[in-house]
Amino acid sequence: MPIDLDPAEFDAMVGRALDGLPDDLARLVDNVVVLVEAEAPEDDPDLLGLYDGLALTERPANHAGMLPDRILLFRGPLLDMADTVEDLEDEVRITVVHEVAHHFGFDDRRLHELGWG
Repeated sequence: MPIDLDPAEFDAMVGRALDGLPDDLARLVDNVVVLVEAEAPEDDPDLLGLYDGLALTERPANHAGMLPDRILLFRGPLLDMADTVEDLEDEVRITVVHEVAHHFGFDDRRLHELGWG
């Protein structure tokens, strides 16, 4: 049975997942905003997260001054798949790492090979 979690508590969970990134890695994240949306897009209702932007490995030298890339986390699907708060915390952490990895240029195939897919 899916759990219910107050939006502020969910946001705090996302913050903990971001704070859990290794410092050496977190320092390299550049021009990215992390947002929580209530639901996934209608065309992919089970989507947990999405990286919307240009990976660091693909950015041109003149990328400065561009709007930030976005990592979107979809609260509804994440809540729906978790049976406990601990399950949700794990899934949020995995989803954050997965989307941050896209920022660094990892594609889904490689993330699956590494066990983060």
